[in-house]
Amino acid sequence: MPTQLAVRTVTSGTTVTSDWRDGLPVLRGKGITLRELRTSDAASLLALLTTEEVTRFISPPPTTIEGFERFIQWAQREREAGRYACFAVVPEGYDTAVGLFQVRQLDPMFDTAEWGFAIGSEFWGSGLFVKGAELVIEFSFDVVGIHRLEARAAVQNGRGNGALRKIGAVQEGILRKSFLRGGKYLDQSLWAILDVDWSRSKAVWGVKVS
Repeated sequence: MPTQLAVRTVTSGTTVTSDWRDGLPVLRGKGITLRELRTSDAASLLALLTTEEVTRFISPPPTTIEGFERFIQWAQREREAGRYACFAVVPEGYDTAVGLFQVRQLDPMFDTAEWGFAIGSEFWGSGLFVKGAELVIEFSFDVVGIHRLEARAAVQNGRGNGALRKIGAVQEGILRKSFLRGGKYLDQSLWAILDVDWSRSKAVWGVKVS
């Protein structure tokens, strides 16, 4: 049974716990914060995640501020149900989200989950993905208790596949014609990270939930 306790380490060194279904923990890395989505993020997400570069290989995002607000409300309901977690990506010096990371259960026990990400193109190559991915993987394995974390990326999405390889995901195969985009079915690469993989690499990454 996956653990439901999110661990927060405060600056004094005191450790407190809370159920992530009551509210996502704030995850902090160098130059980046991941936190729960807020309604105030809707406008920035609309501006940054609906460009042609970003949407080329992902499911179509909402097309209005109201649509993103409804998505944020839905994400909170799904988190409360223990089925889904969606983190806003907030770089140092920013107040609103420039992207997001999602984790959703693929089985009732949340032993296997799928994660995905989208970041505004002006932040590509900035290191935000790698820093954010490490924090999300930490949360998924050590807080939620996931055993297997999967990701899918269109074979044509060289940047996305390269990013997954960079953070240590293993490409396990090709899902033929599994993603409908722009009226065409695209092949996808299936990537996975296991909890044992994380255990081996955790000491090297040195990531913590705070």
